Amino acid sequence: MADAPRRENRTAAGVALMAFAIVVFTCIDTSAKWLSLSGLAVMQIVFARFFGHFALALALYVPREGLAAFRSNAPRRQLLRSAVLVGGTVFNFFALRHLPISITTTIAFAGPILVTLLAVPILGERVGLRRIAAVCVGFAGVAIVVQPWGAAFHPAMLYSFGMLVCASLYFIMTRMLAGIETDSAQQLWSSGVATAALLPFGVQAWTSPEGLDQWIVLAMIGFFGISGHIVATTAHRWADASILAPIFYTQVLWAALAGIVVFGTWPTVWTLAGGAVIIGSGLYIWRRERALRVGAAAASGAA
Repeated sequence: MADAPRRENRTAAGVALMAFAIVVFTCIDTSAKWLSLSGLAVMQIVFARFFGHFALALALYVPREGLAAFRSNAPRRQLLRSAVLVGGTVFNFFALRHLPISITTTIAFAGPILVTLLAVPILGERVGLRRIAAVCVGFAGVAIVVQPWGAAFHPAMLYSFGMLVCASLYFIMTRMLAGIETDSAQQLWSSGVATAALLPFGVQAWTSPEGLDQWIVLAMIGFFGISGHIVATTAHRWADASILAPIFYTQVLWAALAGIVVFGTWPTVWTLAGGAVIIGSGLYIWRRERALRVGAAAASGAA
């Protein structure tokens, strides 16, 4: 069995790395939307994102570890994790073709809330009534953003819901594999499986970029992919997930900034209001989980 890297107590550095990872993840979304609006097919962009990620992962890990870098301690779970990552990325990139980044990002904020619900049947975790109430409030915030009752609803929001489910399953699988898989296996499997699965679609949809700017952004999206995942993985090794979770909400600032600067779109009042409700619900769940863990640790120490 390959040895997984050990956890370290470097909380401040972990928080800083996670904050940086959020910026990189916003760069992925911004690049994907820009490439889509410039005329490239969504499946071509998704394929380029994972192919670049896989090529860089090969260059980074194989010279140091050889073919052992591919060795997985839990191949079935790793395959499922890779599959939901592909699905989430495809859904997200299709959504970004039609929706402002601020909306797709805000809907994605319901991820920690959905993870809380999915952790019950999948991980066997127990969720109390107060956290269930917080989950309901969080989804009310999503409804404020989506507005399914009015003209503001766009069918592409269904892509964002697909992304939300896949991303939540991805984080569930990542939690299951924590301390089991090596960094190299995580990166090579997630990007390699995606590249193989998307190859026929990428080739069929491929059109040669028209200018140097398209080539540069198409190449950079893969770099953003591997950089963000490596940095986020390292951050979770240096600091507790419960501490890092709220950092995810800083993406609303970067998404709004990218929308304004790159695409000239401003977040609506509904997006801001719904985002505030979702963030408030997510922070309550985070504080509740943290309090329960501290209480359980104190009880264990007293025993």
